[in-house]
Amino acid sequence: MFKLASLIALPLLTVPALARGVDGQASTQISQSRDAGRLSAERLASVNQLLQSYVDQGRIAGAVVQIQQDGRTVFSTAIGWRDKEARAPMRQETIFRIASQTKALTSVAVMMLLEDGKLLLNDPVGKHLPEWSSTKVAVPTSNGRYDVVPAKRPITIRDLLTHTAGVSYGSGPAEKAWRDAGFLGWYWADRKEPVASAVARMAALPMAAQPGEQFVYGYGTDILGVVVEKLSGMTLNAFLSERLIRPLGMKDTSFYAPREKAKRLAVVYSVGAGSISRAGDPGEWKDGGFPGQGQYVDGPRTAFSGGAGLLSTAADYSRFLEMLRRGGELDGRRYLSRKSVELMTSDHLVEVPYSPGKGFGLGFSIRTDVGRAGELGSVGEFGWGGAYHSTYWVDPRERITVVYMTQLLPAESIDDHGKLRALIYQALQ
Repeated sequence: MFKLASLIALPLLTVPALARGVDGQASTQISQSRDAGRLSAERLASVNQLLQSYVDQGRIAGAVVQIQQDGRTVFSTAIGWRDKEARAPMRQETIFRIASQTKALTSVAVMMLLEDGKLLLNDPVGKHLPEWSSTKVAVPTSNGRYDVVPAKRPITIRDLLTHTAGVSYGSGPAEKAWRDAGFLGWYWADRKEPVASAVARMAALPMAAQPGEQFVYGYGTDILGVVVEKLSGMTLNAFLSERLIRPLGMKDTSFYAPREKAKRLAVVYSVGAGSISRAGDPGEWKDGGFPGQGQYVDGPRTAFSGGAGLLSTAADYSRFLEMLRRGGELDGRRYLSRKSVELMTSDHLVEVPYSPGKGFGLGFSIRTDVGRAGELGSVGEFGWGGAYHSTYWVDPRERITVVYMTQLLPAESIDDHGKLRALIYQALQ
């Protein structure tokens, strides 16, 4: 298991900021300490060049990257456009829909309840949400249909955290039943129905796999969000705000953008036929439930999705990740115990198939073998991403956190994530 390094106070060499985000150019700040093993300011400049090339080629509208090492921001850049058509430049303070990056905060909330003595990881979900006491599974048949059979065992809290509960995003043999019930895709911000009510209805549908047998990505963390509400007696919005968001100083993280911050919300773009275009409004994407540009501002503000609902900035999310990198503590305040963070960032899949060289913990993908994964990184690294093509990771061995924010859905075959990773790791001295 990795060791979480202590925050080290070191002298910094600050490189003057580059262009201020005018005409789609980057606004960049790079800092570097003088000790060995640190990120090279000179070599990190290639990150800026790469992403500017994607903007110039029309492959993304804009992006924000923030890299921290030992708790210090060593690279921060805002490139391109927050709103290309309005010629509004991207800024470090731009707010993004982070979609499934919300899962990490909800997973931490569950671990907080564990530490509060409110639940155990092996608790059946039905202990806390009675509708989930017994579930069914859709089993494909040779004629293209499916049979419905009882689940072999109850779904547990741990199953939901590891995405081994068999709960999909509406895909699988019983896709039509999920679609008819109003579940297809991850989107909630335009819904008037509270997530708790939707999750209660969901329990009656046939799941995509037996509990504990397959990695099936889906609504599991939304179910966990309802568990948090039930056991805390608070909305998920209130719990996350009180226990994580406000104490961490995540001043621009919320489920819906306040009116006074609406102009800081990035526009969503789509990739098609080799170029990007402004994504459409609700109803234009029938499959997958594309959220229109304004739903996170003008939506009904009743559905707080633990799996995909938050807005945030690169700076805010970096503070959350730094707390995890430090083993659950930041600025003298403890949010989780060191042992809880170790448990969250250990591979829990064991025999369940997953990507080569990777496993999955309690809310994060975990790198278990660098060679098998076939890309630069470290054993013990953990992270995930969001549907709008954002991504993040924490590398405890190199003492770094990385947040990459953009708004691109669908993103198709763009290779920016892999190239960003390569350019960051080549900068390590």
